[in-house]
Amino acid sequence: MPVTVVVGAQWGDEGKAKVIDLLAAEHTHVVRYQGGHNAGHTVVVGTERYALQLIPSGVLYPHIIPVIGNGVVVDLPTLFREIDTLESRNISCAKLKVSSQCHLIFPWHQTLDALYEAVRGDDRIGTTLKGIGPAYADKARRIGIRASEVLHPNTFAESVRAQAFAHNSEIIALGGDPLDVDDIVATFAVLGARLAPYVTDTVEMLHEALDRDDALLLEGAQATFLDLDHGTYPFVTSSNPTAGGACVGTGIGPRYLTRIVGITKAYSTRVGSGPFPTELTDELGDKLVEIGREFGTVTGRRRRCGWLDLVMLRKAVRINSLTELALTKLDVLDTFEEIKVCTDYTADGQPIYEVLPGWLTDISATTDVDALPAGAHALIELVEREVGIPVRIVGTGAERESYVTWQ
Repeated sequence: MPVTVVVGAQWGDEGKAKVIDLLAAEHTHVVRYQGGHNAGHTVVVGTERYALQLIPSGVLYPHIIPVIGNGVVVDLPTLFREIDTLESRNISCAKLKVSSQCHLIFPWHQTLDALYEAVRGDDRIGTTLKGIGPAYADKARRIGIRASEVLHPNTFAESVRAQAFAHNSEIIALGGDPLDVDDIVATFAVLGARLAPYVTDTVEMLHEALDRDDALLLEGAQATFLDLDHGTYPFVTSSNPTAGGACVGTGIGPRYLTRIVGITKAYSTRVGSGPFPTELTDELGDKLVEIGREFGTVTGRRRRCGWLDLVMLRKAVRINSLTELALTKLDVLDTFEEIKVCTDYTADGQPIYEVLPGWLTDISATTDVDALPAGAHALIELVEREVGIPVRIVGTGAERESYVTWQ
């Protein structure tokens, strides 16, 4: 069976969770392949809204096996808060599997994250201060602690104690207050014991699923232009959200990947610092924020908003080998008299826009492609023409069933 990858094609917050939730119905496993609890996914089912940070969106389907792959860095307090919240709402997490190769986040990572940002001053990256970057740095330095260690409580405690002492030295050197090592060891002894039943060799498990012809859906956090290698460096995340990261973060080789879905909003947003050529800093940008509810699921931070940038999308198609697009939040543009779309840049990097007439019609209940207004058709057709791949799904509202199958 082919493996489907869902990847953000912009700077994140494109509504991946809704598309993943939609596609999950036809898969057996949904696998998160990178990132940490700095990413928030929101799924709306009827009157219920589910905000997820670590657990894959497919958990809302009882037939799905949700998997946290080896490329993810896991904050245990957040994971168990999420599990407890879902279970209290009658969403079972009993099938959840966590890769034995996942690296764990500890309090020293979060403390260092804040200290590093403070040292940068005006040049700060704008991280979520969740400890993601320092955890990945420890992974690259080969001093990280992996989930498999919780299966051996004594050595796990020794590793936590040793790393806590070592990181305290750096915290003190940066002007921070040292952490209580004994408290951390005691806390993570309890958390580690709770994690142990979920830990497994997910690489072997996923390949066994492929041998059975099961259908796998690989879910990325963040997005293409926050990729550590291909994003707007240094204003990027600390992992590889691009489709190549799906292979590394799951242990599934590239020949299995046959469907790679890029998610893009009908406009653009980004959180934190960094370049944004089509950003709107006027009342139109405020209007996008208000109508689109553009505030971070995890942090609550206001997102920067602007017009859709097809130059970025063309590059995302190349980097990820995208086979199709899902265009989300089209309904946010319902009340705009005209809609601009960036199709190119000038020599000095200024966006060149094609201006389309707005449709001034509420499409939030639209589920039939023929019911979309002519202006919406024109926007979708422009996207397809400029980026060279088809749009397959068009999001027309926040609810699970609010979408149109375009082709």
